[in-house]
Amino acid sequence: MRTKSHKKDKVNVITLGCSKNLVDSENLITQLRGNDFDVTHEDETDQANIVIINTCGFIDLAKQESIETIVNHAELKKAGLIEKLYVTGCLSQRYKDDLETEIPEVDAFFGTLEMPALLAKLDADYKVELLGERQITTLPHYAYLKISEGCNRTCSFCAIPLMRGQHVSRPIEELVTEARNLARRGVKELMLIAQELTYYGLDLYKNRALPQLLNALADVEGIEWIRLHYAYPSKFPLEILDVVRERTEICNYLDIPLQHASDRVLSLMHRQITRKETEQLLDQIRSKVPGIALRTTFLVGHPGETEEDFEELLDFVRTQRFERVGVFQYSHEESTSAYDMIDDVPAELKAERASRLMEVQAEISLEKNQEKIGKIYRVLFDRKEGKYFVGRTESDSPEVDNEVLVEAKKNQYIRIGDFANIKILDAEEHDLFGELVLD
Repeated sequence: MRTKSHKKDKVNVITLGCSKNLVDSENLITQLRGNDFDVTHEDETDQANIVIINTCGFIDLAKQESIETIVNHAELKKAGLIEKLYVTGCLSQRYKDDLETEIPEVDAFFGTLEMPALLAKLDADYKVELLGERQITTLPHYAYLKISEGCNRTCSFCAIPLMRGQHVSRPIEELVTEARNLARRGVKELMLIAQELTYYGLDLYKNRALPQLLNALADVEGIEWIRLHYAYPSKFPLEILDVVRERTEICNYLDIPLQHASDRVLSLMHRQITRKETEQLLDQIRSKVPGIALRTTFLVGHPGETEEDFEELLDFVRTQRFERVGVFQYSHEESTSAYDMIDDVPAELKAERASRLMEVQAEISLEKNQEKIGKIYRVLFDRKEGKYFVGRTESDSPEVDNEVLVEAKKNQYIRIGDFANIKILDAEEHDLFGELVLD
């Protein structure tokens, strides 16, 4: 059992959920270090006496992981292995009262926008001068840049507005300052993230200002790749595509979650778009930015989804041949509009539909990857794993997309965190295999 000591407090921050949560944790770590705390991120050495868990509350599986993590650390506290346990993030924002009752071992719960209160609990100051000085926990050559908070959309299945509030954009000047600081520390790739990228600027500038932001970020010295995540398809501002096409620093890549293709299900989801309108938008995107890689996400098992609706979704995926696809199963979330509907698609059927959709996409991914054999791509290398250097093309975001593997023994000039030209020699569903092309 660990006894109370007079040694300097050591804090371990644990992050669950999405990249937006990760950015929040990185900002928290920056603030704590600015207050002279010894801070680690997801340290497994069990040396910290204070643990802060940044939770996710998006769907059932995420909530379950968050609760299990809190309970496990509550047991550590009861055993005297940690002294203080704090919980923050989406789950805490949404279920604070219930959690306080069910897990009394937690010293305090905080919502998504309550970092100053959390710092105060630790006798730390919220230092405004540290804004934009974020210390990243990712690999040193890439970082996420959260350009806004919250969402004004009303999708039937989504609880994000309940946990994150309404859309709030960050000023362009503030984001450019942060990007410059990241570039000075060696970051070469920025992943722009928001719940809704295309809404950026409407609250601050009274117009959609993402093109202006993109141009300003592309001017930052040292930033070579800028990647766009989470664009809403309805009323998509096409002027974004002109900047993507014209600026070499912006990847020919767009993450645009479409959720479904059946008009009936899209209506039930409150997505404010039809299949025909979606197809027209995709045609415009591909026409304006030839060769763009499109990543999308689909939701299966929404209340009311029939087998006919799902077959229409499969047909849409086969027809559109997206470069990257993700899928998740509907989760019945309190206080969303879909919660008033009967959750009438059995769990087994949701899982089966998700599997069938990904089987279709796996075939498409293999075919598209095989088309790359013999071609040369610029690759950013993330790590060495076993006998391979592992990297990504501009068509691939970290952790969720395809990777390029190059034999280390035969390609010793490759360096982690650097770009290299790679000729593709072979391809699988999610991996490309290549060799270094020397100048």
